[in-house]
Amino acid sequence: MLGLGTWEFNVDTMFYRGRALLAVSEKDGGYDVQLDIPGMDAIPPIEIVSIESEDNAISGTARNALLGSQTVSFNIAFGLDENGAEIASGFMKVPFIGKISFKNGKKIA
Repeated sequence: MLGLGTWEFNVDTMFYRGRALLAVSEKDGGYDVQLDIPGMDAIPPIEIVSIESEDNAISGTARNALLGSQTVSFNIAFGLDENGAEIASGFMKVPFIGKISFKNGKKIA
């Protein structure tokens, strides 16, 4: 499976500027993704609606209790930097907020 582990990203939006942690794990033969933003109140669990992997990326839709019936779409690409370290970048499209880019992702666990 692609991208398993905990990733740290830089996020820069008008609502939040700082780091975000994204845990990508295997669950029942598929993916599970959980988001943690240090310093913010607990984020309700994320429910994956659909997810697929293609080449070096995972993409799909998800929802959580904060959004009601609305879904978030996401795409995260994984690769290696010039030194062979694992890296990632991507984005989420969040209802009422818009597109949020994840930059300079590095695997921390």
